[in-house]
Amino acid sequence: MILLVSLLAPMVAARAAEKTPNIIVILADDWGWGDLGAHGHPWLKTPNLDRFAAAGTDFRRFTVASGVCSPSRTAIMTGQYPARFGIHGHFATIESHVQRGMPDWLNPKAVMLPRVLRQKGYATAHFGKWHLTNIMVPDAPMPLEYGYDAAGTFNCPGPQMPVHDDVRQSIAFIEKSRAAGKPFFLNLWIHEPHTPHYPRPEYLAKFAHLKDEAQQIYAAVIAHADARIGELLATLDRLDLTRETLVIFTSDNGPENTGPADRRMTEDESTGPGFGSFASVGVTGGHRGRKRSLLQGGIGVPFIARWPGRIGPGKVDESTVITAVDLLPTLCALAGAALPTGYAPDGIDQSAALLGQPTTRRSKPIFWQWTTATKAGDTWPALAVCDGERKLLVGRDPEQVELFRFPQDNFEQTNLSRQEPAEVARLKALLADWTATLPRKPDPACLSAKRAR
Repeated sequence: MILLVSLLAPMVAARAAEKTPNIIVILADDWGWGDLGAHGHPWLKTPNLDRFAAAGTDFRRFTVASGVCSPSRTAIMTGQYPARFGIHGHFATIESHVQRGMPDWLNPKAVMLPRVLRQKGYATAHFGKWHLTNIMVPDAPMPLEYGYDAAGTFNCPGPQMPVHDDVRQSIAFIEKSRAAGKPFFLNLWIHEPHTPHYPRPEYLAKFAHLKDEAQQIYAAVIAHADARIGELLATLDRLDLTRETLVIFTSDNGPENTGPADRRMTEDESTGPGFGSFASVGVTGGHRGRKRSLLQGGIGVPFIARWPGRIGPGKVDESTVITAVDLLPTLCALAGAALPTGYAPDGIDQSAALLGQPTTRRSKPIFWQWTTATKAGDTWPALAVCDGERKLLVGRDPEQVELFRFPQDNFEQTNLSRQEPAEVARLKALLADWTATLPRKPDPACLSAKRAR
């Protein structure tokens, strides 16, 4: 009997290790690469995320698909570049969509990460920000049409969930899924540190020692978000789900640009009034650019993954190039969920890298598009591509180019475009081939009936 038990034990352990993981994607909003204690910030306090990083792997070459919200979220949901859907800016008013040649919402019939996982048997939910359309498009599809069993959202059509109800509803969903014995997929898309800022008095009191009011507000907002994330992680511990759950923390783009001090308050139709961008003092960790830029400060954001027993603790991966469109094929591979027939993701399966096998070169280039100017003349860069050790940035004027070597020049300081004209030509050709595949007009199925008015 003792011999039989000893022989069976490794088999049981192997089967347990292969168990379908629960998956949680925590997506912050405008959280800069440097806005973590674990990334060396001198006065922001993120103890829960710091412990989370110490228990997981920090992937330092992760990028999102855009320097703004809606396109980045589209990439995560679909595994395809947002430009394929004509989504190259944030969803706002219908009039602004017309002016920018955008649809009014993301097509719910496209392949969606939650839908693929639900077909595999997962319970699926989305709590927090939506912004795959906007409250100002009342006839847009509701979040449940995108493959979710449960949802509570803001920046969406219909009722707006209170901003800070995100984790409370997430915990209730996790408890319900565990009681039902189902694996679960949870998108938790938190508001912080997007404007308007909503600092709570108890958190402001903790940072009263900071002399600058903007720093006090920003630190309070970050600390409150970190505390809520801590509640979620503690729930996994309480329910004995920690070792069965893959958790990812990342952001949709880099930090907001700091606004003028005289604009102290701002209004949002979905979330209400709060402090404006004068308090947006997030940092990029030394990278050029911020939100609305294809420079690293705009698209290079935190990406930390934890799955005890499967993902190595306390590790930093500085070699694997991961981007947002990789999430769908990667998470589906880890879940054992087959991709739909005929579906070709722009991303690649990076599950081996998550599980501790870093790579030094990816099999596909990465593309970015930015065609929405935030002010007159602010159109640089309009396109970017990264392939191998080179990243090319191109303006609307095709002669305006910058070329950088990665990872050696991750801060984009040395422009190699004059020294390496052959690389410029090669990467421009990749961009030309890619842009030729993009739609010229928005999908008619994704246009509001309000446009006719």
